[in-house]
Amino acid sequence: MSEMIEPIKEYLLGLQDSICESLAQVDGGAEFTIEEWDRPEGGGGRSRVLSDGAVLEKAGVNFSHVMGDQLPGSATAARPELAGRSYQAMGVSLVIHPRNPYAPTSHANVRLFIAEKPGEEPVWWFGGGYDLTPYYGFEEDCVHWHKTAADACAPFGDEVYPKYKKWCDEYFYLKHRNEPRGIGGLFYDDLNTWDFDTCFAFMRAIGDSYLAAYRPILERRKDTPYDDRERQFQLYRRGRYVEFNLVFDRGTLFGLQSNGRTEAILMSLPPLVRWEYAFKPEPGTEEARLTDYFLTGRDWLRIGDTGTAS
Repeated sequence: MSEMIEPIKEYLLGLQDSICESLAQVDGGAEFTIEEWDRPEGGGGRSRVLSDGAVLEKAGVNFSHVMGDQLPGSATAARPELAGRSYQAMGVSLVIHPRNPYAPTSHANVRLFIAEKPGEEPVWWFGGGYDLTPYYGFEEDCVHWHKTAADACAPFGDEVYPKYKKWCDEYFYLKHRNEPRGIGGLFYDDLNTWDFDTCFAFMRAIGDSYLAAYRPILERRKDTPYDDRERQFQLYRRGRYVEFNLVFDRGTLFGLQSNGRTEAILMSLPPLVRWEYAFKPEPGTEEARLTDYFLTGRDWLRIGDTGTAS
């Protein structure tokens, strides 16, 4: 598999660098720290983190290539036939937490898994996607985000975006809160229905479209005036992000169960967050509109085509 893995590793490292360079520009030249790390069980990674920037309160873009003798339970729960196989997992995962409450948090990842067993063909699959978590909603941003995602999927078939948009809505859902984490985007996993080269091309299409989806939104919202009310609401809603990552997120569970580097695994968590008992926004406010209108699994492409929310 080495001849298949090396081009993907080269692409992922380049993707990590290009995303960091672009986001650093938006932040006015702030720098991402770089930390190389090794994992005792095999493999390692490269973490790049920007903290306390003018625009980005915390941004982490992590590359990892880990391997082991046996897949963790989080990876075999849905595919028990893979239990006992050795594995390699490689990917880029990122989370961006802007300082301004009007600028949304964003998450993206693209990854490859390979499970191997002597005497049998390797089993491989791709996964990934990206999703957006606003604190104050703007239709313009939601339409742009989903239009960019749909354009990235279009060369691979008309059914791809609707399928992975639906999967994203279902995956990034806090069951105990009965609400979505954000306004969705794309989520896919166990992708091996196409040949390997086509699946890799899809990975590149998703990875390469992330900046086109997110950077214009960040630039539009990063300088919006705000006061302590908006800041406190942002910190409260960040609590939902933490709850999802620690309770439901497969990547977090896989990283912890595979004895990955904890700092790299949990770099997705925001630097500041708050919880308030039984908090409910006042009806008719922009805070209430977030959950009443934006976090409802809408068809943002249809809204973009019609120019109306009806």
